[in-house]
Amino acid sequence: MIKSELISQLVEANPHLYQRDVERIVNTIFEEITDALAAGNRVELRGFGAFSVKHRPSRIGRNPRTGETVDVPEKFVPYFKTGKDLRERLNKK
Repeated sequence: MIKSELISQLVEANPHLYQRDVERIVNTIFEEITDALAAGNRVELRGFGAFSVKHRPSRIGRNPRTGETVDVPEKFVPYFKTGKDLRERLNKK
């Protein structure tokens, strides 16, 4: 599902809301999650999961085509851990 499909489904489920308002709400939620992660904070949505940032230290890598060594700089990457309710729903038999 892409963001526009999410917005469309929310508009269909809530006919009393305008599409522009739903778009603003969805964009605000995503911006707040992004801002919190950029500040190094953890975002937890109970029953769904938790977003956090992991630090990857700098290291020496290898170019697979030429075999030469390459310095890979440190970086921060987003990480998502599913919540218990979501995991149970996905693994329902």
